[in-house]
Parts: sequence; C-alpha cells; structure tokens
Amino acid sequence: MLSIGKLAKAAGVTTPTIRYYEEIGLLPAADRTQSGQRMYGAEDLERLTFIRRCRDFGFGIEQVRLLVGLSISADKDCREVGDIARGHLSEVKARLAELRALERSLERFVGQCDAICCGGPGRDCVVFQDLASAS
Repeated sequence: MLSIGKLAKAAGVTTPTIRYYEEIGLLPAADRTQSGQRMYGAEDLERLTFIRRCRDFGFGIEQVRLLVGLSISADKDCREVGDIARGHLSEVKARLAELRALERSLERFVGQCDAICCGGPGRDCVVFQDLASAS
C-alpha cells in the first residue's frame, strides 16, 4: 500500500493532481486508514501512470476518461482507441501548422527589427508597428 505522497512520487505527479483525478472520477476514491489517510495499491499506480502518460501525449481530460474506460473494458473494440488517437493526431498536426506560421511571423519580426531599427529607441521598433497592424 502507498500513501498519497509515495504514489505521487512513483507516478511522477503531484498530490493535488491525485486529489483532482479522484474528484473528477478518473481515479477511484482511495481506501482510507482509520486516521483518514489515503492508501493506494498497485492498480492505482498503474492507472495513474496511464493517465499521466495520456496527459503527457496531450489528450484532454474527456479523452483520457474515454481511454481509461476502454483500457479496462473487455467488450469494447480497439478501433475506438484508434479513433480517439487518430482524432488527437489531427489536432496535434493542426496546432503544429499554427505554430509553424507563428514561427515564420516571429522570424520576420526579428529580422525586420535587426535590419531596420535595432539599437534605436524602443518605441520606434518595427515589431510594435507589425503587432499593431490588422494583418
């Protein structure tokens, strides 16, 4: 049996995270000692590690909830897991495209600053003009 602190350390999360996951139902309520201390077992560690890894991959809480349910279900089809992962992959690709566009804009800002006004008064920086423009 593990205390909440030991579980947190073993799973690589914080104790408030564990309490939150219990509160929203991702983790079952912990067994308690007579003094009220939460106690966890190996299944709790495995489930918490699974949840943390899902979060590391950027899955949202509701996606994690679905994945947790699927991970313990013998009658659900693996395709459901694939569909969730495929949808998340599409979201990640879209965000990457947005980040690449942002990177190009920032590179242009920095290049213009270096070429036009670097070393002059801050208020005259071309980056401010670009940021204030509608395009």
